[in-house]
This record gives sequence, C-alpha cells and structure tokens, in this order.
Amino acid sequence: MKTGVQETPVNTEEERRAEPRHKPEEYHCVEVAVDDLAIPYQFKIWNIASKSMCLLVREDSNLLRRIKVGDTLKMKYYSGCSWSSPESKLTAIRHITKNEDGPFKGHYLVGIEILNNEISPQ
Repeated sequence: MKTGVQETPVNTEEERRAEPRHKPEEYHCVEVAVDDLAIPYQFKIWNIASKSMCLLVREDSNLLRRIKVGDTLKMKYYSGCSWSSPESKLTAIRHITKNEDGPFKGHYLVGIEILNNEISPQ
C-alpha cells in the first residue's frame, strides 16, 4: 500500500565521495600485510556493485581479528597484466559484512576504498 511518502536516499555513494575512486576493473587482486602477521594475505578483488571493491575473507581468518572499519592500510594491488608491476596504495576498510547464506556462507565481505594515487611501485 502506498502512503504517499517518497523515499529519498539520504547519502548516496556519489554524494559521500570527495573524489572519484579508481575503477575496480583496474586490479585483479590485492595483497594485505598486517604488522603482527608474518605472512601477507592475498585476495581476489570482487566487484560486488559498480564502483566498489570487496575482498572475500573466511570467517576464521586471522586477518579479521586484526582489521576494523575505518582502518587505513598500505595494500599492494596487482592488475590482470602479467607484465605490470604491483602498485602500493593507501586503502581504507569501509565495511565488514558477514555473508549469512549462499555460496559464500562462512565468509565476510570486506569493502575497501583506495584513498590516494600510487604510493610507490613494488
């Protein structure tokens, strides 16, 4: 039943961004290193929605215990080109969402956003 009230999004993704993000298609995977973990984690980048990037992380991963929404980390991005060097970029954790059902049950979707241009080639 219609109530006559029109729903308008308060903050759309476009309104909240100060500058455009990189296209997720630019990168194939990302390497995440956390100081107290001996080995960096490498994840395929999932493009869940347009202009967003997510990592699929198992719920029992040590990484989940060491990151939180709002953290900024230097991550190493790899493109799909074998000849291209990885690029280190400052990246923010935007959300950590548990996937309750479907093929990725038992995993979390970790939303990431690149905050700046290339830091340094690696």
